[in-house]
Amino acid sequence: MNQTDKIQEVLTRGVENIYPNRMALEKVLKSGQKIRLYCGYDPTASTLHIGHAITIRKLAQFQNLGHEVIFLLGDFTGMIGDPTDKKATRKKMTREELLKNTKNYKKQASKILRFSGKNPAKILYNSQWSDKLSFASLIEIASYFTAQQTIARDMFKKRIQDGKDLYLHEFLYPLAQAYDSVAMDVDLEIGGNDQMFNMLAGRTLMKKMKNKDKFVLTTKLLIDSAGQKMGKTEGKMIGLDTPANEMFGQIMAWSDEVIMLALEICTDLPMEEVNQIIQQIREGKTNPRDAKARLAREIVTIHHSKPAALKAEKEFNRVFRQKEKPSEMPTFKLTAKKYQILDLLVQTKLASSKSEAKRLVEQGGVKIGNQTIREWQKQIAVKDGLAIQVGKRKFAQIKS
Repeated sequence: MNQTDKIQEVLTRGVENIYPNRMALEKVLKSGQKIRLYCGYDPTASTLHIGHAITIRKLAQFQNLGHEVIFLLGDFTGMIGDPTDKKATRKKMTREELLKNTKNYKKQASKILRFSGKNPAKILYNSQWSDKLSFASLIEIASYFTAQQTIARDMFKKRIQDGKDLYLHEFLYPLAQAYDSVAMDVDLEIGGNDQMFNMLAGRTLMKKMKNKDKFVLTTKLLIDSAGQKMGKTEGKMIGLDTPANEMFGQIMAWSDEVIMLALEICTDLPMEEVNQIIQQIREGKTNPRDAKARLAREIVTIHHSKPAALKAEKEFNRVFRQKEKPSEMPTFKLTAKKYQILDLLVQTKLASSKSEAKRLVEQGGVKIGNQTIREWQKQIAVKDGLAIQVGKRKFAQIKS
């Protein structure tokens, strides 16, 4: 792929919008000018997830074009809590909690982004500058925005209509994120399309404080067939530290409607090949299940390795196509000879509580050996090698 094609791909693949417009950014990139760009990640969880990998991949594309990339960790903004798309105020986190969460971020991101060698990405923390802001500086920054601009956000209007609390520090989050752009003097900010408001606030602040036009590039979001983000808040997160077998299985559980979008934004397959697969699905020439298996292989290969992806696919087919037990299962050594089924599920961590265990049994989702258990009061005799299954993907084995 030549330089022109690379520029076209970085500006189109997985891209939702570019502000002020695509042509302006394309002109800068074609001129040979090197730009500084960043994407921020608030470490509110102990792992990055598949959704984060979308923007990390976009950073890597710019890195491969020779531009200066900053991987920003929001150890300051994370303490505020991004209110974007939140129906209630986020739980506050301490600096210590946030920094602890970042422990493996570099390792996970390095599967896609280079942090050493030629043109390495830089890791920065926004507490480096935000901790130093005075109250007077905060007032100055706030003077560039109106209350109407913030209150107009759909999520805030909804919370007000529902009579839910809306705290002042939540209004300040976009300002804190906006100041990151000013402090780093960037030319471009990248983020998911749900971050558009916050990133455009940074564009406004750059113009006001530095008389500089900052570009904003929003990426497409990984969403399900109902339009819901497949992230942490929605309970559909696949962490980048998820074991290969589990990651493969979780991707195979995605609805068929996700396949085409995910091939574009979650893999490095050439777009020509992605479009060919999409066309074959639409024409009925490719089974969506096979396309999804290809998607799962590609994603697991990126975040683990090709051998791990092939092994995960083989294990998936063994369990879900051939209906056999997994070759490896979590094992538990139990002391008693008999257990009530609810206690057994909790002991083997297949259920988090007896109430959840009871629900699983009543729904017919529990098998002991090959027998489905439907009586939640049933006593189970345990022995070495006994296999327990909950749903399609959760297994445990007893060791005496």
